[in-house]
Amino acid sequence: MASGTALVYDEEMTTHKLLWSDPICDIEVPERLSSSYEQLRSYRLVERCVHVPAREGSEEEILLVHSLEHLEVAKSTQTMNEEELKRVSENYDAFFFHPSTYRCARLAVGATLQLVDAVMSGRVHNGMALVRPPGHHSQRNAANGFCLFNNVAIAAEYAKLKYSLQRILIVDWDVHHGQGTQYIFEEDPSVLYFSWHRYEHQEFWPSLKESDYDAVGLGKGKGFNINLPWNKVGMGNSDYLAAFFHVLLPMAFEFDPELVLVSSGYDSGIGDPEGQMNATPEVFAHLTHFLMQLANGKLCVILEGGYHLKSLGESVCMTVKTLLGDPVPHITGEMAPCLSAVESIQNVRAAHKPYWKWLAYEDLLKKANSNPSTEHESKITNNDNTVKVDRFLELHMKNILFPVPPIKTATTGSECSENFLPEHVQLVKEMDKTEIKALVSGFYADLLKEDKTLLSLGSLFVILDKVLKKEVCNGIAASPTAALSAAVALRHSVRFGFQRVLCVFIGDMQMIPDTEDGRMLIINICEKEQSGKTSCKNYISLNWKEDAEGNDFFSAVLGFILPVAYSYQPNLTVIAVGPNRSLGINGISLLVALLQGLAESRIFAVIEDTEISLMQSVTKALVGASTPSFGIYLPPTQEKVNKIKALRDQFQQEWKMLQCSGKL
Repeated sequence: MASGTALVYDEEMTTHKLLWSDPICDIEVPERLSSSYEQLRSYRLVERCVHVPAREGSEEEILLVHSLEHLEVAKSTQTMNEEELKRVSENYDAFFFHPSTYRCARLAVGATLQLVDAVMSGRVHNGMALVRPPGHHSQRNAANGFCLFNNVAIAAEYAKLKYSLQRILIVDWDVHHGQGTQYIFEEDPSVLYFSWHRYEHQEFWPSLKESDYDAVGLGKGKGFNINLPWNKVGMGNSDYLAAFFHVLLPMAFEFDPELVLVSSGYDSGIGDPEGQMNATPEVFAHLTHFLMQLANGKLCVILEGGYHLKSLGESVCMTVKTLLGDPVPHITGEMAPCLSAVESIQNVRAAHKPYWKWLAYEDLLKKANSNPSTEHESKITNNDNTVKVDRFLELHMKNILFPVPPIKTATTGSECSENFLPEHVQLVKEMDKTEIKALVSGFYADLLKEDKTLLSLGSLFVILDKVLKKEVCNGIAASPTAALSAAVALRHSVRFGFQRVLCVFIGDMQMIPDTEDGRMLIINICEKEQSGKTSCKNYISLNWKEDAEGNDFFSAVLGFILPVAYSYQPNLTVIAVGPNRSLGINGISLLVALLQGLAESRIFAVIEDTEISLMQSVTKALVGASTPSFGIYLPPTQEKVNKIKALRDQFQQEWKMLQCSGKL
């Protein structure tokens, strides 16, 4: 099993720099690389990564994507003087040559391929390459937008050739459209390319018609090019998450990639002069966490843009921390996408309906985007003022970062511990009967009618307390009565002081606590409605029976459960599996893996003690030692699509992350 996170960096890539005055190009500075690396050092992340040396990409590798003519022009610049370099640079849109540019660009290509090799060979699980010049604007025959060779496109072609891959996902979260990557793969169904980008109705660079949502690919590649245009500035964390929930992730799980490459531009983050967006660094931890669930965890993140040095450095660190398996920080900001974002999301879904099974039964119409002047004011704050943004980020990072508990997962049962390294799972000693009775008699007597149920709570209390006290990230307990254990765990957590506890209960939940004070949100996934309890804001019954042929639960998790959970922003998640569960092991593993993005990854799982294989699968998901198998993807039936839509319509005013169409 691959483990570890690769970091590829070579200081020589900082020698590429602008030699003359150019107001467009002067933001692409060597410090983008060096300050990001220094920020990684300051968080002590460099020493936790596996160092993979960069190398020069070969001419043959560059020619996988680029023309010989383009390669020869780039090569010829090595011996040019400043005047000649300036003249050649003027042939391209927003690009500059330095005598070291060709060497740096070859290092950028080689560093990217070194990362792909480390991940594909199993030497590491995932990794990041800090490279310059960036790549996603460069085209077959032209440098463009600070980019000489298209690092990520070359990596995709290289991986297809060397490892016989048939499905590669490229996620481009840079704030500019990676038109170079789109042109290279727009007829290729083996590469699914997703880009969100500042567009403003074609007003923002590169100002291309083909950057809009209706450019879905050509020929056999139709449906495999996904453009999500942002038509206003000030997009924030909730807008980016909504794009993942309602567009990218459902497509990605259906596509089922064998490798994920990220064109990781951080100019989509707060403070950046290019993007003028409002997303804070921790959003990149959440996006990375989602992508780590794909392709059995084979994820390569390659630096593209990012021009506010503090914002860039913090965002790089958030990404690498998540790749290393650290708990994901709490996400800030109001969890409600703005109208412009929702309209763009709706248009992308409508444009791609003919090509994707998960969209087949959705009732989708294209929506004319609102006139920007009628929209709410941008949420943007002082993005033009570097000093203020620096100060804001200094305080912001102090608020969201927290000490990582020394132990990832706690349990009392030895049945789950086999096949795990000892440092991953801590076995804890149960409470004795006298201690439990003393604790229970005062606060939980009404829940406990029988003496024998007392003993089952011995492991629950000791593990849950470790989670609540932040001594461990998460924990798992076996119980003969999961419904009772869940009820006790919820009451105990609220009594401990937790204000927002999310409980996802799978199976028949015989005991449903009172949720009216808002301190709990319960989502009960069961085959039939529980008698005597109707859905309301803080108790939602999702009637779902998983298809025996495969996992059709993706649509419910991505289209409903995750958006509701992120809207609620819990500070603890309780996952309980009781009798008559209507989900298979794959569906439950998917849920556990994705919900670790919430509550600083603080999860307590309680499972019926007869479910040994489920216990092992959930423990694996909690430990993060490997990406759980999610089984065969099945698109949902029309009946299930209608069920999710009805719930979305019912709850989208309370839980606003459910909004994915303009009919609000």
